[in-house]
Amino acid sequence: MAPLSNNDRPAPDAVLVDIANYVLDYRVDSALAYETARHCLIDTLGCGLAALEYPACTRLLGPIVPGTIVPHGARVPGTPHQLDPVQAAFDIGTMIRWLDFNDCWLAAEWGHPSDNLGAILAVADWRSRTAVAAGSAPMTMRQVLTAMIKAHEIQGCLALENAFNRVGIDHVILVKLASTAVVGALLGLTRDEIINALSLVFVDGQALRTYRHAPNTGSRKSWAAGDACSRAVRLALIAQSGEMGYPSALTARHWGFYDASFRGQPFRFQRPYGSYVMEHVLFKISWPAEFHAQTAVEAALALHQRLRAMGRSSDDIASVRVRTHEACIRIIDKHGPLHNPADRDHALQYMVAVPLIFGRLTADDYEDAVAADPRIDALRAKIECVEEPAFTRDYHDPDQRAITNALTITLTDGSRLPESLVAYPIGHQRRRAEGLPLLEAKFRAHLALRLAAKRQQQILQVSLDQERLEAMAVHDYVDLYASPV
Repeated sequence: MAPLSNNDRPAPDAVLVDIANYVLDYRVDSALAYETARHCLIDTLGCGLAALEYPACTRLLGPIVPGTIVPHGARVPGTPHQLDPVQAAFDIGTMIRWLDFNDCWLAAEWGHPSDNLGAILAVADWRSRTAVAAGSAPMTMRQVLTAMIKAHEIQGCLALENAFNRVGIDHVILVKLASTAVVGALLGLTRDEIINALSLVFVDGQALRTYRHAPNTGSRKSWAAGDACSRAVRLALIAQSGEMGYPSALTARHWGFYDASFRGQPFRFQRPYGSYVMEHVLFKISWPAEFHAQTAVEAALALHQRLRAMGRSSDDIASVRVRTHEACIRIIDKHGPLHNPADRDHALQYMVAVPLIFGRLTADDYEDAVAADPRIDALRAKIECVEEPAFTRDYHDPDQRAITNALTITLTDGSRLPESLVAYPIGHQRRRAEGLPLLEAKFRAHLALRLAAKRQQQILQVSLDQERLEAMAVHDYVDLYASPV
């Protein structure tokens, strides 16, 4: 009797099929999602422009072979670079993430869904320029916004219930997955080709979180999303060429992603794909700080003002107690030496100490010149973090999605200031009306760093008008950012 076959090709994993069906078939009809996507677009591009002020970022950008210009290639905003879409996706994705100032999504997994714009904008710009050169209609910015909404949804819905961080995998795996899916749709891939491309994501090597945590925190966390965007575009193009996929990339026994990389557990889902994530995304508006610290920074600034009103300063602080949520402690509760800016912007004690001392927190405050002030390390040593179980519950509650931090200062004379508690950061959906004017002001400030006044006004006239932006050709919009001062 012949043995049973163990080599019959199975049907593609349902997770892959569901994502492919979503990017090809789902029609986004939420005006709120499109309006939020527009705000996300301008905020993300502004963060990218601000990153160009830092040589540690700009030295990573540009063509692999110096001087290369790709005809009809994608342009990198704020730079003279015109590149193939794979390299452009790396550059744009790296700019976006460098300062840790773009949007955020917090659940079982954490991440920054606007990182996907690196892949989306590179491919849409390239496709738009190529179409015009061939005498066809260009892609429009509405198509970019649609791709952003869907990338946010894929990354965010997977993050709701699946903690890749628990198995040591970095959240940029979700950038690679979401970008591959939406870029595949922008490229015109068939359903089967998108499924193949998604399977390639999971059989790929995945980035570890090593570079985000003590004692190895470093600058790769600032270009990891760019790397994921670049890889996503490459995998979509490979699938477009006709390269095969691997239908049970997730579920194959022993060799599939679940068994090999996810402790044998299948993905869990809280909700079907729609436009929920974009509608509820968290914006970083006030401070370039890891998002779990945003409310702690706001609380520290309030305490700084209270100390000033009392005629006191950080020199009078004996101790600081921070009640916080579990994810905050796991990611950014950090003691001992801090070795570089990437280390400092993922250290809660540092991000509390600086505003308590100076009444501010900017990207420059993570640089060596500020960090050398001995008052910072002295105050860091006085800051203790403790988990408050109620804050952890509210963090995971889909109806709350709080990111609560509460600070209590004890002074050297033994007196104690009233606790400063902030549950929702200013970029939270519950504070959207308060935050949007500040988000636009942040965008204006970032434009002014790189672009001449006339170009700033041209960008603002389009970017703040929903209908006008959506109708604009992608390459025309990107060209507005292409003339640095």
